[in-house]
Parts: sequence; structure tokens; C-alpha cells
Amino acid sequence: MGVIAVAMAACSPAPPPLQADRLWVGEHIITFDDAHADATAVAIEGERIVWVGRREDWRGDARETVELGDRALLPGFIDAHGHLSFSARTANLANVASPPVGAVGDIASLQSILRSYIGERGIAPGEWVVGIGYDDSLIEEQRHPHRDDLDAVSDAHPIALIHVSGHLATANSMALELAGISKDTPDPPGGVIRRRAGGEPNGVLEETATEAVRFTVMGGGDLSAADIHAALDVYASHGITTVQDGAASVAELERFAEVADTDGLALDLEVYLAAMDPEFDMPEGLALGEYQNRVKLGGVKMFLDGSPQGKTAYLSEPYFVPPPGLDAEYRGYPMVPQDFVDAQVARFAGAGVPMLVHCNGDAAAEMLLDALDKAAESAPLGDHRTVMIHAQTVREDQIDRMAALGVVPSYFSAHTFYWGDWHRDSVLGPERARRISPTRSTLARNMPFTVHNDAPVVPPDMIRLVWATTNRLTRSGQVLGEAQRLDTLEALRAVTANAAYQSFEECCKGTLTPGKQADLVVLSRNPLSMPAAELLDLEVVETVSRGATVFRALN
Repeated sequence: MGVIAVAMAACSPAPPPLQADRLWVGEHIITFDDAHADATAVAIEGERIVWVGRREDWRGDARETVELGDRALLPGFIDAHGHLSFSARTANLANVASPPVGAVGDIASLQSILRSYIGERGIAPGEWVVGIGYDDSLIEEQRHPHRDDLDAVSDAHPIALIHVSGHLATANSMALELAGISKDTPDPPGGVIRRRAGGEPNGVLEETATEAVRFTVMGGGDLSAADIHAALDVYASHGITTVQDGAASVAELERFAEVADTDGLALDLEVYLAAMDPEFDMPEGLALGEYQNRVKLGGVKMFLDGSPQGKTAYLSEPYFVPPPGLDAEYRGYPMVPQDFVDAQVARFAGAGVPMLVHCNGDAAAEMLLDALDKAAESAPLGDHRTVMIHAQTVREDQIDRMAALGVVPSYFSAHTFYWGDWHRDSVLGPERARRISPTRSTLARNMPFTVHNDAPVVPPDMIRLVWATTNRLTRSGQVLGEAQRLDTLEALRAVTANAAYQSFEECCKGTLTPGKQADLVVLSRNPLSMPAAELLDLEVVETVSRGATVFRALN
């Protein structure tokens, strides 16, 4: 019997060779899969990776073979936190950011840019003029533009500027009037209307106080398909294959689904719905955690505090230099009370709904951790993977609590470059500033974590993000927190394998593994073979999403 079986096996036909649309071959393939750490070839067919291994072991047929040469192949980058709808809505606004994003250096240059914008666009008197990205920490005068500064640009147009953090705004007199903000308007819960002596608004609005202006300016109109596609093209140019909208409305989710059904999307989109209303409930008829035409409802998003660079984040210790007019004990403030956080966390955790929770200050982080502790007393949390968004000032004891509770921190580590000097000299002081985005402390505890750009707060430039995470250089060229630096491999893992885990997608994304989605990025050089200081020299050569090239550099 055994002899017959062997003979039959010898006569059986060999399995057909693998078929592949493309086979990438080269010495610089970074898989983030230990089983294929020495790979020199990756094959894809359709939307999937079908084979990974040594080039000499490939026995299949490929319609196209791509020789990488000195270039590197990696899993596609994953946007661990950002705002696609906000990016799409603001793409055509006046750019009033400072370098390297814009050209504003002082109030005068900001005014000049706004005047040019009005003239070039032919904006008629009475029509809104909206700018995005002004940064009081980088303006020469070291202050927010006030209503008088904007009135000097035009008193015939309502003008509103959104702060680079997205958490503050400033408006001229006509804009304030149209938004219904006057001397008699009280500060809303979770927000502040900054005022002159005597109580008249000076134009600067914090947190929830910005909503009257923001909703007047951007609240009503549909997202255009053209703007959505244009924003996705920007993401693709930075090697990103999965994009996040981290605080969308139900209407925006429906608009994304409509555009996806009609036009198709070039990239995967994961949407988290803003859940700041106590009455908010998940919409019916939507499958949580499943892609439909490349759009996935990922869960909900909550905001517990504001911005450290805007000095509205909720800290346990006072700001190093408080905002003008506030006393030395000022610590920022929460956007919502603890009982709201407790109730929402218990409700969503109990229902298995993933949560993104914005906590910039360590006092806000404490609110989330306390709420999770309380929720766990009632029922096991399970594999909830609650993401603490930004987590910039979390303390060592809080990282221990996060590890115990299964919280995934997503660090805004681009801050070390964009606002590192400001954090050290004005926001937090030297000791606390050197610990912002404590990635090394988190890695030492073997915790999964991610890093992000929070676009459009800063551009979705993944190369600069990895460079900032590894070098931690400020604008002035000083190292901010050498002890928290990561090596390049771990920084890249935070935007690939770890980012897939954060979103419960480790089964299909984040590594170059057979069976996973064919999301790839080709870089001009191997980032692991170059000094971290030179990472900004890297270029994205090609981005492949679900097997299709969605970006290719012209050169």
C-alpha cells in the first residue's frame, strides 16, 4: 500500500505556478514580518500580496518585474490620526501658515497675504474670507492677530482665521457680528471668548467658542467630490494608503460613502464619528469595522481638552508662561466634565465601539484613564484598543496605567519640530517639554503605539514625521528629549504595523505578508541604511493601494 501511494504521488501533476501582476525585486525590502525578514522579492496579484521571499526562490509567472535597485519597498504608510474632511474643506482657503507650510512671518505679512487672496480670488464685499494655519508662536509679534488687525485688511468682508492647531480662531468685527458674538455673549461651556478691558471680544476664540464662526463659515456646504479626491491625492503622494477622518459628522460619512459609490476612492478611508453630544448614538444600517467601497466606520471620537501650542490643553501643573491676562496657576481646562467622559466611555466600551479620545494634557489623560478604570469595574473591557490621541504630556505613571488598561497611545511627535522650541520656552518649560510624545518610554514597556501628523494641522508628510520621531530636532536645531528618540525601524513600525494594529487591521495591513492587502510604498533609498539625520532626503517614488499605483513621482 505504501509503495502504491508513493508511486501515485510521484505521478501527480505539479501545482500550477503562481501568477502575479507585478514582482518587485531588490535588496532593500522592509517587510516588518519576521518570517520574511530576508525577503528580496514581493509578488502581488490583484489586490493581494501572493508571495514574499528570496528572489532565487520565485517560481511563478509575473506580468511585470520591477527592479528596485537602490530604492526600498515597504508596507504602505497608515494615517494613524488625521482629518480628511477638514483637509478637503480647507484646501482652497488662504494659507496663513508660517514656514515650511506657508510664508507668514509677522502680522504685516499675514495681512498682505490676505489682501492678495481677496484680490486674486475676486472676493466681493460681504463674502467670507477664511484662512487656515496662523501660528502665534511663530509670528514675530508672538501673539494672535486681533479683530483690529483683520479689520485693517478689510472691513467690508467677514474674515475668520483658523489657528494651526484647529482649536482656536480669530475673526474681524464683521465676522463676529455675523456669528452673533458680542460683549454680551457669555463664554460657552468648554470655550473662551478672549476680551479687551471692558468685556468687548478682541476677536480670538478658544475651543467651543470657535463653533459659531466655524459653523457659519464651513458648516453647511457639501464636501465636493473634487476636493475629496484632491485631498486623497496629497495623502497618496506621501506614501499613505489608509487615510483617517478622526472626527467626522454623520453627514460627512454619508458624503464619503456617496463619493465612493459614484467615483470610487483611490485609498482606504477609516472614519470615526464625533461623539460630543450626550445624545449621540451610532447610526443604524452601517456595518462597524467593515469596508464598503473602501470606506469603513471605525468607531467614535471624543475631545477632552484642547491644544498645548494654543495653551488650552488641560495640564496637571501650570503652564510655563500663561496666556496674556491669566494668572500663574493657569492649567488650561477640560472641554467636558468627568461624568460625561465616564458615561460615554462606559457606553461605547460596553457596546464594543472603538474610541479615539483626544487628550493633549496629562490632566485630560487622567480623565480618560479614570473613566476606563470605572468602566472596567462594571464589565471586562475586552480587546478595546482605545486610542489616546496626541497623548503629548503623559507621565511615566500614566504610561503604566495605559499599558495595564490596553490603551494605545498615538503621539503627535511632529510637534518636536513644529513647536518644540515653543513648548520648551513658553508652554511647558524645559523639563516637561523634553518628554513630549514619550515614544521611547512607551517602547520600553513593549506597548504598541503610533505616531501621526494630524493633517491638516501639519501636512501628512510621513517622511518628516519619521524624521521628527527619530531626531527630535526643533526648528532652532536643538534636540528636544534625546532620551525619547526612536531608531528608524521603530519609527517606521509606528506608521505601518502598529498603525494597522491600532485600527484592528493587523490581519490585512501593516506588513509585507502573503495574503495581506497589496498596499506598498517605494522610497528613493533604504531608510535603514542611512543616518537618521538624513531622512528628510528620502522621497516617495511610488504608492500602491490595493494593487493599483495611485502615485508615481515624475522623476
